[in-house]
Amino acid sequence: MGLTTIGGLPAHPLLVHLVVVLVPISALLLVLAVCWPAARIRLGLAPAVIALITLIAVPVTTDAGEWLEKQIPEDPLVQAHAELGDQMLFWSIGVFVLAATWWILHSTRFAAWRADPPDTSTSPKVWRVVVIAVAALSVLVAAGSVLQVYRIGESGAKAVWSDQLG
Repeated sequence: MGLTTIGGLPAHPLLVHLVVVLVPISALLLVLAVCWPAARIRLGLAPAVIALITLIAVPVTTDAGEWLEKQIPEDPLVQAHAELGDQMLFWSIGVFVLAATWWILHSTRFAAWRADPPDTSTSPKVWRVVVIAVAALSVLVAAGSVLQVYRIGESGAKAVWSDQLG
């Protein structure tokens, strides 16, 4: 069993705040690293590290949410929220993989390979295609992850507040 309560309170509503902050930060750092070379140099490994922390926080939060879901009466709004929440892991995996890939592609080992590529005329072209593909995918996945965390939060708020607001 994972982390279910903190100080006697359900852990999910508390952990959600961590994910709500980390997902957009991870996405922003990835986009900055991909789109702004000066930021890439200054950020270094930070986008991948923050994305890894996010990747760890998401299933911990989801697990706490699943525990909380079992503690309350069945509600279609809560079920919809849980289904959206389960999808966040895939977005977080994508952001982490792309942030790590981007860092690897721009690490010193690959920089040395780019400076002295193998004796094929297609290497620079292949390199450009790979970098552009990873960059485009990074921007799309980063935007998707922020949109998904918004959708999850909105559905969670509806599930919590729908009865109170009538």
